[in-house]
Amino acid sequence: MRVRADGVAVTGAHGPLLAATSLAVGPGQLALVAGPPGAGHTAFGLALTGRIALSAGSVEPGPAVLRAGSALVDAPGVSEPEGALRAADVVAEELVLGGGRVRRRDVAALLDEHGVDGSARFEDVSPAARTALLTALAARRRGVGLLVLDTPDRHAADHSGWWPTALEHARAGLAVVVLCGTASARALPVEPARLGSLEQPSPLDLAQEATA
Repeated sequence: MRVRADGVAVTGAHGPLLAATSLAVGPGQLALVAGPPGAGHTAFGLALTGRIALSAGSVEPGPAVLRAGSALVDAPGVSEPEGALRAADVVAEELVLGGGRVRRRDVAALLDEHGVDGSARFEDVSPAARTALLTALAARRRGVGLLVLDTPDRHAADHSGWWPTALEHARAGLAVVVLCGTASARALPVEPARLGSLEQPSPLDLAQEATA
């Protein structure tokens, strides 16, 4: 999926949630978008996935196409799983959301692949496994071409726990956006886009890298 946000701004009941921000990302590309706390990470994620009304600017394609073809991964207060649930129940619920059949062997296979104990409370799953598992589940949903990872660095500042997951899915041909803090972005060898900015660097093109 190719997505273009032009001057997107969001205002809530109590004031601005997101200053005007632009971004373009396409299949096989990875965009890192950074901002300080309160800069509107989740609001921008909701805008990119067609799940919030805009106060200004535009996102293409339109909201219906975006909702059908995108996934907002682990967004605080929106799509993050309830921490007290068993990991196996989180996986089963995500598979239902993805429109697939929920079979015990599929749940067990996914948990095993990511080294997660199905009986553990989800809040106790390691940050790296949490991000990898939730992103993999989102990528399995029928028709999804855009993944937006919402502040995976809130679980662990060390980017080695989530950056490889983002790279993996972009290399697989998906459009991937990672929303993170400014300190996390500084630790990565790429120039991040900025929340509240209309002038943005080009995303990493992992599709070209894969065919080089």
